[in-house]
Amino acid sequence: MTAEFLPLVNAILNGISTILLVTGYLLIKQQKYRAHATVMITAFVTSSLFLIGYLVHKVMFKDKSSGLDPGLLKSFYLYVILFPHIILAVVMLPMILLTFRHAYMRRWDKHKRLARPTFWIWLYVSVTGVIIYWMLYHLFPGLQQ
Repeated sequence: MTAEFLPLVNAILNGISTILLVTGYLLIKQQKYRAHATVMITAFVTSSLFLIGYLVHKVMFKDKSSGLDPGLLKSFYLYVILFPHIILAVVMLPMILLTFRHAYMRRWDKHKRLARPTFWIWLYVSVTGVIIYWMLYHLFPGLQQ
């Protein structure tokens, strides 16, 4: 297994999660509740698979992001993309679980209130996950050597 295989799979999983999240959002706007629930559970599964792949990759291979040269692009990458991505990824997991719990318990007011910010955070994390992959493995391919 090469160092690029897992990040590619992880980026694909993040991309799929993004598509599923937007689909779930559109379904709830159309009041298709069962379809919405199915799609959101599937988004959670793909995001969970991403997390497993990410952790496996971090254990097996060295971090590549530290090889960026200092400058405006590195500052943008770190402060606009990576740091908010990491912080929000940590924050979103309990939010997702609590949102799911409210739905399971049929506490629709609480579910709806928490689902709104959870959706936007989860969407941001999924999209920036793909951007991070692209920056590290395509914009700066020299980091992989």
